[in-house]
Amino acid sequence: MVEISASVPRQRFMELNNLALSIHLGSFASEMLGWGFFEPRYWRNYLHTHSCFEVCYAFAGEGQFRVGSEMYTVGNGDVFIARPGVSHEIISAEAQPLGIYFWTYTLTPGAQDAALSDASGKNQSIDNLLTAFMSSPCVVSRRTSSMLRTLELLTEEVAARHPGYPHIINGLVCKLLVDTARAAVDEEALTRSEQPVSRQPDQAVAQMIERYLRDNYWRPISIRDLAAQVHLSERHTSRLFQKVMGETIMSYLTTLRLDIAAQLLLDRQLPVKEVALTVGYPDVRYFITLFRRRKGLTPAAFRQHGGTTFL
Repeated sequence: MVEISASVPRQRFMELNNLALSIHLGSFASEMLGWGFFEPRYWRNYLHTHSCFEVCYAFAGEGQFRVGSEMYTVGNGDVFIARPGVSHEIISAEAQPLGIYFWTYTLTPGAQDAALSDASGKNQSIDNLLTAFMSSPCVVSRRTSSMLRTLELLTEEVAARHPGYPHIINGLVCKLLVDTARAAVDEEALTRSEQPVSRQPDQAVAQMIERYLRDNYWRPISIRDLAAQVHLSERHTSRLFQKVMGETIMSYLTTLRLDIAAQLLLDRQLPVKEVALTVGYPDVRYFITLFRRRKGLTPAAFRQHGGTTFL
């Protein structure tokens, strides 16, 4: 295992919290919310949820990672991922205590017009990866060959603060987010998804609708708009989507908008009204009512709790 320079304690990784880091990858935007570190000694963080992604990398020892009702064994070299809204806790082993780096961040899809028109295809490629990451069922992965060194380089850069270090850190954070996504996504499956495949007609249409909703969630959207996109009647469009996805189009759109809003609210500089507009609600009062109904807290209270709820 590669060791960090003895002159730079691992704990200095947490100095990244002093930097405001906003990352753009393809059409996705990410706000880095927190950086942390646990020494390899016995510890436990009790069952809780976040409105953002929390990713941990184990550099020593072993422990248990509980996600919902499932328990996973984690150890040195593993990366493990808690997704927004999913209850989780980590329990270090006593005999071989778990040591981890961890980081939290939002990941928000944006307009994809630029990506689709990019002749090189580089934006579309990263969009495909991050879209697959957001829906990946992967919780624990060992596909982390370069992750430890990236974390060590981040620590060294923030500790030394040599000229130009913010640019280096920005690049390393981009790499860390991409490495995290790669660890959680089956590359063969991702490659297959970018090639023409045989799908059931209903599923293909539902996926077209889903993609349109994700690409245009901030705009006013009607069933009529969607029906025009897939060349079906409004009634057939609604029925087909609900049959395949298990929920109505408008329920899916509301969930999508409020999940994105929950991530945006973690940026305390954004007024609630601006968050509402960004996700397609020009009436901030309606947005507040809807958010409270779905999330159990007003946007202001949700922001005050930092998006974390202990259960």
